[in-house]
Amino acid sequence: MGAGAAWWLQAPMPVRAGAGEGAAQPLELEIEPGTTPRGVAQAVVQAGFDTDARLLYWWFRLSGKDRGIKAGNYEIARGTSPYVLLEMLVRGEEALRAVTLVEGWNFRQLRAALARAEQLKGDTAGLSDAEIMARLDRAGVPAEGRFFPDTYTYAKGSSDLAVLRRALHAMDRRLEAAWALRAPDTPLKSPEQALILASIVEKETGRAEDRAQIAGVFTNRLRAGMLLQTDPTVIYGLGEKFDGNLRRRDLQTDTPYNTYTRAGLPPTPIAMPGRAALLAAVQPANTRALYFVARGDGSSHFSSTLDEHNRAVNKYQRGQK
Repeated sequence: MGAGAAWWLQAPMPVRAGAGEGAAQPLELEIEPGTTPRGVAQAVVQAGFDTDARLLYWWFRLSGKDRGIKAGNYEIARGTSPYVLLEMLVRGEEALRAVTLVEGWNFRQLRAALARAEQLKGDTAGLSDAEIMARLDRAGVPAEGRFFPDTYTYAKGSSDLAVLRRALHAMDRRLEAAWALRAPDTPLKSPEQALILASIVEKETGRAEDRAQIAGVFTNRLRAGMLLQTDPTVIYGLGEKFDGNLRRRDLQTDTPYNTYTRAGLPPTPIAMPGRAALLAAVQPANTRALYFVARGDGSSHFSSTLDEHNRAVNKYQRGQK
């Protein structure tokens, strides 16, 4: 390789005047699957770099890496040299975005977050929850609670279905791992029941240190055949009709999710539980408590008798001493 060629490979590629949105902004390069090395070189020029496509193609071929160029969406910084460009394309260093799925969100909130995500293709738009699960090869499985809350990165132009599939498989792994660690005396009969209980624990927990205790209360209630009587399930059953104020009539109106009127666990999870809630559901605290009430500071007071619980309710909820 001559000195001139070596200099060209390492020199910053100039940018055409007016290319890109701003002087400091990278140029966007999109390479479709099946694009030839010659087509890649031409795409670089079309993206705004003022260089010779024939020389780029020559470099791609001469390097022996031309067949290793990966399709994708790239952001190429101004000042990038042909040498660095090829390394990026071979490594597949696509421009990445991220979306965060939050612990305790329901599936409606999850879908809204994906719809807002930057440059994420909305292939699920217009699909029902059931149709989405069918696209994910889980036909007949409820969507609620089946996706693990985490931050997921994706390439620009990726499908929201691809993000959902990753979150679905992540929950599969987390749930399987938690179920393998379940307490031998758990009243839960299946991983699905563990997922449902974990979603309730997630919604009921104000402070992380109370999570195992809250799981212990619900576990004790399940063992004793008591109603779970947990407000988040009632709120979930109300759906979009819930206006932020849970009324006595709501607690008395029967729905499949009203744990004041129906015994046992609700039919599906009510939210996305995180890892800590999953572990609490299968490894609850060893406690005699059957009741808990919010203190108003995020923590909960736990009671083993109804009388003690009523006194706690008077103190923390009604302001009575």
